[in-house]
Amino acid sequence: MESITAIIPAAGQGKRMKSKLNKQYLSLLDKPVLAHTVEVFQNCDLITEIIVVVKEDEIDYCRRKVIEKYNYNKVKALIRGGQSRQKSVHNGLQSVDNADYVLIHDGARPLLTEDMLCRAVDQVKDYKAVGVAVPVKDTIKRIDNDGYVAETPVRDKLWAIQTPQAFEYSLVSEAYNKAMKEGISGTDTSILVERLGQKVKLIRGSYENLKITTPEDLINAEAIIKRRQQ
Repeated sequence: MESITAIIPAAGQGKRMKSKLNKQYLSLLDKPVLAHTVEVFQNCDLITEIIVVVKEDEIDYCRRKVIEKYNYNKVKALIRGGQSRQKSVHNGLQSVDNADYVLIHDGARPLLTEDMLCRAVDQVKDYKAVGVAVPVKDTIKRIDNDGYVAETPVRDKLWAIQTPQAFEYSLVSEAYNKAMKEGISGTDTSILVERLGQKVKLIRGSYENLKITTPEDLINAEAIIKRRQQ
């Protein structure tokens, strides 16, 4: 059976939440946002182990308030995050001892379903690099330096990337090592893998798989969870 590691970066500050408590620890129906996220991977039989990447001064808090409190025994380690998401993920990758595949998922994206997670695992075995995404709903404009419309891309070719993103471990490790060595930064993992010449297969995600960024997102997330429980 393949070894599959989930890396969950949760070291962001979440300044747009306007809260002293970082967004991954805010309460979502009486449970921290991060706990909802980790729980999906904890309960999925396909996942071998979990690595959570957090701010250095929050490691103890995360261990007590999330990992130990909810008995997430698949969590192998809490790793110190870096100054950027890319560095945080790289730190997580470096702590992997042995894995065939790695899934990377935002700690502040708590509405992932096990079905979506399983589909990503299934597809990565065929395509080596897989991203979850949804078609954009709005027309997108690309502007020039003066704020004028420079281009209107064809909407049916535009997808908004989500997580998880799943990769062969050797592939994604090579992509991050190369990027860090060359000083290349990317807004998500798939960009770094693409730079190796590897095609990334996109599979359909869900508009409910939102990332908690603003207070309104918490309200929407609560409504989604309550509807799922009916």
